[in-house]
Amino acid sequence: MKLSYSPASPFARKVRIAAIELGLIDRIEFMPAAVVPGQPNDDYSKITPLKKLPVLILDNGEVILDSYVIVEYLDDLAGGGKLIPASGAARWKVKSDHSLLQGMLDSMLLCRYEKMVRPEPLRWQAWGDDHWNRAWSGMARFEKQADMLARPLDISQIALTCVLGYADFRFADCGWRKAYPKLDAFHEKMLARPSVKISLPPAA
Repeated sequence: MKLSYSPASPFARKVRIAAIELGLIDRIEFMPAAVVPGQPNDDYSKITPLKKLPVLILDNGEVILDSYVIVEYLDDLAGGGKLIPASGAARWKVKSDHSLLQGMLDSMLLCRYEKMVRPEPLRWQAWGDDHWNRAWSGMARFEKQADMLARPLDISQIALTCVLGYADFRFADCGWRKAYPKLDAFHEKMLARPSVKISLPPAA
């Protein structure tokens, strides 16, 4: 299997953490890719027209995307029910939590693009503020979910770790630790896991 990735991508980081935790990391070949808004990448577009990271390319050439579906595939490959509950209320809770976190990361990435990629005269402050508020309000919701922060490792906890790590990486002065001390404690606990530490994005 091959995984397209960038060390800076929180979505690719999610898959890397999951692959390590599932014991599958040695079966994956990592394929660096660069995807920049407004810049064509014809070779990567042939893999996925969406030009999103990551994608998993199977040995038979089939392509699996997006990050959640890749983790679901890896979880199934590892026997199922490891990071995504196999059935029942817990399954829908974890999937719903993950969907919220995925949306938060999407909004944070759009904030990054708005500030760093879009020409300054064309920037839309209210739009950027709205997307940041979605991520910030999502953090506030998880700050109140003690059960989510304490349960055994699952895909939504990995996604939350990637959200907080991306906040450190791209929004270092946002103050999330002070605002959300329970998330700070959770993040510190997660950093003790080798999978989380080894997948930290490079220094900005």
